[in-house]
Amino acid sequence: MEHRSHDGFAPLAAGSAITTPPVLDDADLDLVAALQVAPRAPLSALAEVLGSSASTVGRRLARLGEERLLRVIGQVEWPMLSEGNPMHLWVATAPGQAWQVARQLSELPEIPFVATTMGRTDVYCSLHATRRTRARELLTTRIPSVPGVRSAHTELVLRATTKSASWRLRRLDDAQVRALREVADPVVEPTAVTGFGDDELRAVELLRQDGRASAADVARGLGISRSTAYRLTQSLLQRGLVRPRVEIEPALLGHPLEVVIELHAAPGAIQHVADALARHPSARYVSIVAGTSSVIHHGVFRDEDGLAELLTRDLAHFPGITACEVSVVLDVLRRYWIGRADGRLLSGDR
Repeated sequence: MEHRSHDGFAPLAAGSAITTPPVLDDADLDLVAALQVAPRAPLSALAEVLGSSASTVGRRLARLGEERLLRVIGQVEWPMLSEGNPMHLWVATAPGQAWQVARQLSELPEIPFVATTMGRTDVYCSLHATRRTRARELLTTRIPSVPGVRSAHTELVLRATTKSASWRLRRLDDAQVRALREVADPVVEPTAVTGFGDDELRAVELLRQDGRASAADVARGLGISRSTAYRLTQSLLQRGLVRPRVEIEPALLGHPLEVVIELHAAPGAIQHVADALARHPSARYVSIVAGTSSVIHHGVFRDEDGLAELLTRDLAHFPGITACEVSVVLDVLRRYWIGRADGRLLSGDR
């Protein structure tokens, strides 16, 4: 597979130096773990929990951002993004064309995630179109016409039992987690996602790009008063319509092995299997789907032994599972609409 340049997706020219992968130290990892619990926590609260100073934590957070290793974004409820639910998509390509196909798919604004894989097919991606008519066009015309695509298989997401906002790096003790939860934004279950005005939708987009945006930031961005911006932001956060979360490559956190597992289960066991997998420490995204499989488990692991443990022991506790198929992720080009290169975050463009 061809290498990519530090700041884009083009293959490196012959003789070019390969970028050294970034490395996070223990203090970086502790900060990531704290932000995963309370993404919008004030620097003073993060510093107190981590036994540091607010200025030190602020500098470390700024450095991680400047080096394009970490961003706090806002994960938006699906109905605010589109008419329908996302889809899982596996693409088979002509020999030697996997990376080029993945590269072209990553340019489509309706593709939030795309990676080259080994296993069932050469490329795995998710599709989330704003309109159902656009989804049909992509599946029947646009994606099949990409040079190098031989075939594609699609599964419709019916329900997600866990999303990336729930995945945690387990480094903090119980007391630290409790302290962070006290300063985290309280969330209730999302209400009906209808009838929003322009200010609400603009605030959603602003928070999607910067999950730590303050009321002052929202006020400046929308041209409204700070008090109005505060009420608007708190309403979106507390109803769970925007869920701030840390965006960082799992490999930088010691989980370099990423897989997508398709599970086949008896109808009566589907919800039980999905709920149980959502609680598994590897789970980044677990969904019940309509297609040839029943549940899709997108997980990350420290090594092959961890994956073997899931496949040979953990799944054995679910008698309703009749079969599973594993796709191993080789190279992620895009995740939640944000391009990736050498473990670093590029621009988000939805």
